[in-house]
Amino acid sequence: MQEKILQLLEDRKYGEIAALVKDMNPADAAAMLQELPESKMPLVFRLLPKELAAETFAYMEGDAQEVLIQGFTDKELDEVIGEMFLDDAVDMIEEMPANVVKKILRHVDADTRKMINQVLNYPKDSAGAMMTMEYVDLKRRMTVEQAFERIRSTALDSETVYTCYVTDGRRKLEGVITVRELLLAPKDAVLRDIMETNVKFVTTHTDQEEAARLLSKYDFLALPVVDAEERLVGIVTVDDAMDVMQEEATEDMERMAAIAPSDKPYMKVSVFENWKKRAPWLLFLMISAAFTGSIITHFETALAANLVLSSFIPMLMSTGGNTGSQASTTIIRSLSLGEVRYRDIPQILLKESSTAVLCGVTLAVANFLKLMLLDQVGVAVALVVCLTILAVSLVANLLGSLLPLFAKRVGLDPTVMASPLISTILDAVSLVIYFNIAVAVLQI
Repeated sequence: MQEKILQLLEDRKYGEIAALVKDMNPADAAAMLQELPESKMPLVFRLLPKELAAETFAYMEGDAQEVLIQGFTDKELDEVIGEMFLDDAVDMIEEMPANVVKKILRHVDADTRKMINQVLNYPKDSAGAMMTMEYVDLKRRMTVEQAFERIRSTALDSETVYTCYVTDGRRKLEGVITVRELLLAPKDAVLRDIMETNVKFVTTHTDQEEAARLLSKYDFLALPVVDAEERLVGIVTVDDAMDVMQEEATEDMERMAAIAPSDKPYMKVSVFENWKKRAPWLLFLMISAAFTGSIITHFETALAANLVLSSFIPMLMSTGGNTGSQASTTIIRSLSLGEVRYRDIPQILLKESSTAVLCGVTLAVANFLKLMLLDQVGVAVALVVCLTILAVSLVANLLGSLLPLFAKRVGLDPTVMASPLISTILDAVSLVIYFNIAVAVLQI
């Protein structure tokens, strides 16, 4: 597609380009435009139909949007911003430099500017910051026929019309009803008799991840957002929730790999930014790992008395790190899905300790057979290694499950207690357990 459009541009066959792109999906059109040279992007964008252009613009990345805005005439900017939904406009403005934001805000009407500023004032990761104020609101006294008249009159300016919200004169949320329910009801039925009054909603300051979780839990297409007085101020739609879930999943993966999160695509991140994100964590983990060397030095007398003990250090440290990582990953996932709470610690401890014993016994038996048959070490050394495996499995499981819960309790992101940090902690713990068992059993 890209090569064909570039060739048509070179041949000045703009009519053929317009015919080629007029029926494209907005997401595909955005991807196509972003693959073009920056100098060609505005020209092809102008060939898109008006409504498709606005939808395509909303799908484009911030850098590409900025290129287009800089090249827009005042009339083109008016048309594009006017066709965008409020939440898409806010998302775009948040990524633009100050001079571009000023240009955008000059070309929106006073009411839209007021709504944009209102949304921008909500906390960054809140439901208020991700909501749209364009929704269909109905009144409880309306009949089904009147409701459809209201839907028709507001549909063009609403992000979704399938789910409608019933409010009173003060905009207080009273109920919810879907277009399907309206279609199946008699046209003279009154909304108060058929609407759902047990409405699930979030407040403007609810965390956006919680709002996305509720949309997923209840299979909603949209979720109402209310203020402190339960007045309806906007809705969060499922497409916004999917974006949030992707952002949160990416952030969690970066934290679990001991990388500071970034909201930029990989190819947009400079080497210097990569260094800033990774180096502090690597320094912290390196300093933490230095304790491992100190522990070995402290027990050098025990090692000197029985040199064979040193050959099992890598295996025991690896076992501790792997066991702890399994437990922490399981708990972190359960926390993110809302499956466990801090009050569940007793049940978690019972479950993880039981799992640790079963896994530890399995690993210890396998190692005992290997040590006796292949390594041919003494029974005493084999006993030290196997007892250490049992103890390390238990401690690693408990630490791996408890640390994310404690992190959540004190307001930290549980993902910081993922693989690198847990492994570093358990390396030191495994050595302390190993050498103390060795000293006690071997009398060295």
